Amino acid sequence: MPAWIAAIHPFLPSGAVRRLLRLVVLAMPLLGPVAGSAGAQDVETVGQTAPAVSGGETGAPAVAAPPSSSSADAPSPPVSAGPAVAAATPKDHDLTPAGMFLHADPVVQGVMILLACASMASWVVLLVKGLGLRLARWRLSADLAAIGAARSLAEAGLRVRRGIAAHILLEVEEELAASQGLAAEGIKERAAIGLQRIEAAAARRMAVGTGILATTGSIGPFVGLFGTVWGIMHSFVGIAKSNTTNLAVVAPGIAEALLATGIGLVAAIPAVVIYNALTRSIGGYRMLVGDAAALVLRHLSRDLDRRDSEAAGPTVGLRAAAE
Repeated sequence: MPAWIAAIHPFLPSGAVRRLLRLVVLAMPLLGPVAGSAGAQDVETVGQTAPAVSGGETGAPAVAAPPSSSSADAPSPPVSAGPAVAAATPKDHDLTPAGMFLHADPVVQGVMILLACASMASWVVLLVKGLGLRLARWRLSADLAAIGAARSLAEAGLRVRRGIAAHILLEVEEELAASQGLAAEGIKERAAIGLQRIEAAAARRMAVGTGILATTGSIGPFVGLFGTVWGIMHSFVGIAKSNTTNLAVVAPGIAEALLATGIGLVAAIPAVVIYNALTRSIGGYRMLVGDAAALVLRHLSRDLDRRDSEAAGPTVGLRAAAE
């Protein structure tokens, strides 16, 4: 027993001594490893000698010694909850685009697949229509040069054998053959009507497939937004069932839902750009078809004037001879 405790021991009741010793034992872990071990030895000594001193001097009943081990009464060290919480947090979410797609709701997955197919169709239309328009414009430019260099419809028909220009020449020749003996003005008017129809049909044929671009560009963001709304609603239902608002639990579902809007924009923006580019290219192609029709009509007008001149030539000669 420490000397200061032995000095005041006769003047204190047994209950006070017990509480004082308990406080000393509880304070020993705070003094460090060395002081703690020394205090534990002192407590053990007090526990062994206290009954003899108290019983011999005062005649009071023996005081029960406090526990010899300080670990029983000492507060346990605080345990960090960080690893446990981290272990409880779900870590199986892959936040890459492929991982978010695989973990998304089936409805959201369907929306993503639909938008991806629409985006692929847009690029296919760009490839097919772009190459087709380039080839058609190159061929039509060569046919325009051949028609312009010809001196009559017959010669132009020999120079141009394929393509839209050959179709225009064939239309005019058929109208000319069907209108033998009729007035030239009527032939020109009917030929112009036929060429307008050919021009419109050529432009319409070249525009086939651009409707996919217009549809994707106009409704693609809204389809993606539908997938986002559905995914967020599904995430909120999951939050309500799990009774947690932890961001680590909520964030993957919201990210998967927002991915649908991102794919919608990725599909819609290129579709609008491709649609505008193809529309301008189709407009240029239609202008070339109009130029070919104008050249053919010019040859038709010249041939009709030659025919009228040749028909009027002998009459004029006879009239001059009579005079």
